[in-house]
Amino acid sequence: MSDFNKGTVLYVEDNPDNRNLIRRVLSADGYDMIEAAKAEQAFEKLENEKIDLILMDINMPDMDGYTLTAKIKQIEKFSKIPIIAVTANVMRGDREKSLEAGCDGYIQKPIDIDTLTQQIERFIIRSTNG
Repeated sequence: MSDFNKGTVLYVEDNPDNRNLIRRVLSADGYDMIEAAKAEQAFEKLENEKIDLILMDINMPDMDGYTLTAKIKQIEKFSKIPIIAVTANVMRGDREKSLEAGCDGYIQKPIDIDTLTQQIERFIIRSTNG
């Protein structure tokens, strides 16, 4: 299995249905997925696992994804991990707000599962070769 592992994705998302869906899609395409339902868990996973990319839900109960992204990017050893905002916020300015917080990309909910892995591949390749 590890021969085909394309990378490890940390998905920070409080909704278990969303996590299950994304886990199925990523697993089918050769990624390992680690889950975190809250900011505290996300930091724990970052400390203990080798993460290649973070999918960051923006609307979470304990700390929103913008704040969490900014905090992760302030930590030197995590600052190079690409973070992609995953959000239903599609108002004008939302994309800019996520990029300002330090996100490297932006995926709109509902997630298009047919293009999800292509979207994250661009970022993972950049991080492993960079």
